[in-house]
Amino acid sequence: MSVSGRNETADDLLAALLDGMDAALCAFDADGVITHWNREAERILGWTAAEAVGRRGFAGWAVRAADAHDVEGRLMSAQDSPGRHVHEFALLTKDNGRVLVRTQSAGVPGVDGKPAGVYCAFSEVHAQIDLERSIALSEALLDDASWGVVLVDVDLRPAVVNLHAARAFGSGRTALLGRPLGELLAQGVEELEGALQHVLAEGAPPAPLELWVSVRTPEGVRRRCWRSGFLRLASPLAELPVPLGVGWLFQDVTEARRAELDTGQLRFRSNQLHRAGRAAAECEDPAEAAAVRLDFALAGFAEHALVDVLDVPDVLDGPAEAADPADARPDQAVPGRRRRLVRAAVSPSGQTLLLPAPGTIPVRYAGMHPALQALDRIGPVRASVPAGEPPEAWARARHWPPDAAHALCTVLRSRGRTLGALTFLRGPSRPAFERADALYAEEVAARVAADLDLARRTSAGADGARRTEPG
Repeated sequence: MSVSGRNETADDLLAALLDGMDAALCAFDADGVITHWNREAERILGWTAAEAVGRRGFAGWAVRAADAHDVEGRLMSAQDSPGRHVHEFALLTKDNGRVLVRTQSAGVPGVDGKPAGVYCAFSEVHAQIDLERSIALSEALLDDASWGVVLVDVDLRPAVVNLHAARAFGSGRTALLGRPLGELLAQGVEELEGALQHVLAEGAPPAPLELWVSVRTPEGVRRRCWRSGFLRLASPLAELPVPLGVGWLFQDVTEARRAELDTGQLRFRSNQLHRAGRAAAECEDPAEAAAVRLDFALAGFAEHALVDVLDVPDVLDGPAEAADPADARPDQAVPGRRRRLVRAAVSPSGQTLLLPAPGTIPVRYAGMHPALQALDRIGPVRASVPAGEPPEAWARARHWPPDAAHALCTVLRSRGRTLGALTFLRGPSRPAFERADALYAEEVAARVAADLDLARRTSAGADGARRTEPG
């Protein structure tokens, strides 16, 4: 290929590169004559390359005459100092309009190292400001935002993580990059990945989502609620929309949601106690009233309720002259004698609470059974199946239904005396009992114990009346 052919090819390549740029570009030689003018410059000002190339400066056509000297001086000064120079000034369009542009100019050295001209890239100020705002916003989100920001790639792996999100995951920013979400979350990963896949396929949801997740941290697994918003990211340079991933923004609202749940739970349980009291007031038999209270207490709280009463009659309900150890108070320690519990009711089987008859076989509870511990402490005792132990075997050893995995035992007391124990049981699919559950169980137990005490006194009064009837 001849030298002239190579030069023509180089010129064509340069023209193609200039016309493909997103920014307007023009170039001046050392005398200020325009040598290059690309299509973006034509779009902004309306002057074609044929009309612009060969003109000396912008005077008389692209700037006002009053501004021409100042604009030319600022542009051409770039060839006498190193680096880029940024200026803003108004240019004239072909239809006599005015456009405020921001320019970046720099000198072009010749082969001998002397100034050979200046190139000038410019864009409309509002477009440049929009770009700068976008860059500033992205940098602020990824550095100083008060909520978590995670950019997830199309493989659903974190690609960029800001400082707030890293703290929420209990890890460093770089330690999270490229890791599957299943390694970061113990629970909730299916819901999160489903939301991300939906955004990639169909776009962002119309409203934020609240996701409950369990986060694996060096301190252990933490249960958190994250209010999340999602944005589908697409490349602005592609001809067709190509997804780059998902922008995931979230805030930790765990404490607020827990407070709402606790308030709603407290309101529901208060209503249940109120409704149970109204229903129990319509029962003629106090034992039936106690069974009604248990049925109301189980709603949303547990699967089973067991009532075990002490088989030792209360001395205050019996004859005043009784002196046998068997007539001692149930909560009074009798040397050499173990306290024994007799099953009185099981809910929700519909069985009315029954007082044990003399000689009833007691439940064979082991010495450290939670119900016996509740009697010793005169307070609630919580228990759950240990990790690795079959729930059925654990429940069977304690004489509970086979589906029991969590237990809460509390004492039945009335008029300063212990009458027995009340046990609530939950299945393995439900969480273990907490402190708030124990407080509710104590409130139910106090009311059931009052009914049980009244039933016992009513029964003792009826037996006394039968004994005093003339033969």
